[in-house]
Amino acid sequence: MKIVNSFKDIKTPFFLCDEVLLEKNLKLLDYVQQKSGVKILLALKGYALWSTFDLCKKYLSGCCASGLHEAKLAYTKFGKEVHTYSVAFKDEDIDEILNISNNIIFNSFSQYNRFKSKLSSNISVGFRINPEVSTVKVPLYDPCSSVSRLGVTKKEFEKNILLDNSFLFSIDGLHFHALCEQNVDDLRLVLDKFEKNFKDYFKYLKWINFGGGHHITRSDYDVEGLIILLNEFKIKYPNITIYLEPGEAIGWKTGYLVTKVLDIVYNNQNIAILDTSAEAHMSDVLAMPYRPSIKNAFLPNEKKYTYQLGGTTCLAGDIIGEYSFKNELKIGDLIIIEDMIHYTMVKTTTFNGINLPSIVLKKSDGLCHIIKDFGYNDYFSRLS
Repeated sequence: MKIVNSFKDIKTPFFLCDEVLLEKNLKLLDYVQQKSGVKILLALKGYALWSTFDLCKKYLSGCCASGLHEAKLAYTKFGKEVHTYSVAFKDEDIDEILNISNNIIFNSFSQYNRFKSKLSSNISVGFRINPEVSTVKVPLYDPCSSVSRLGVTKKEFEKNILLDNSFLFSIDGLHFHALCEQNVDDLRLVLDKFEKNFKDYFKYLKWINFGGGHHITRSDYDVEGLIILLNEFKIKYPNITIYLEPGEAIGWKTGYLVTKVLDIVYNNQNIAILDTSAEAHMSDVLAMPYRPSIKNAFLPNEKKYTYQLGGTTCLAGDIIGEYSFKNELKIGDLIIIEDMIHYTMVKTTTFNGINLPSIVLKKSDGLCHIIKDFGYNDYFSRLS
């Protein structure tokens, strides 16, 4: 591990996570736990920077995993509760998952029936429910679309009860996930529908998982409203433990991606080529899509110098967006792309052989610890 005084001394591109900002988020999440009695889990699909897990586990109750590899990471590096859900578990993975998980959540009755003979009293069993309330604006991220494969609808749930209701005495919990970076008003809409459809079965349950998408650490999130909502639910159902599993709320605004201007070309407008990539390093910029914030940058033509910022891959659409700057960009200038720690880091690829960004932790003393550098072997090892 190399330690430097300033990120300006680090080879680009790199992700930088500021542990002071991370702990600020964690303390707010713990405040919600303390005021409501719920348990908050770290969703590894959104934040898996395990070098910070010693800090995270001081405040959070455990992790939720989306399969074997995330479950192993939670078990080996976090060491608290492990909740594992998968759209479909594989035969060759299930034994190890059951061995290292506290909770397992099935996506369908066929999956439950396939693996129920392997279940024991050592693991708590749940089902993912589709509450059938669409509040997410981007279809790609809507878990409750009309043809969603995620979770069991009320109709399917009750159809299986008519076939065999014995499973009600074998499960401990229900799980729903219907949000994406949303506020408590959307949670209330979803929870009202979920409660209306499934409250008759709450008497069988030990826990309910309210899923993720709760943007608790965003500045405009109604934290006190969330606490009120959670306490109202707990008063009605005092014997049920409530879980939340935000991913983006943990890494939200805890760091950035630093990149460098490699070249500036002109084709009907100025184009700055960076040593990063929307396609390989920031896939949500293209998939969501959205326009990331850049330090000291403005909307196109708002300031004197406007550039299209693009990556180094051969994909024609590897474009981050158009930005204007007070001063003319020069080759070698650093560009700081803000809020790149949640979700972005877990989705990086080596497409086109492009190098993965290094990982840097900024400690409370201001020193930058270079935790991980990547190179040719990381690209080579993915192939054969």
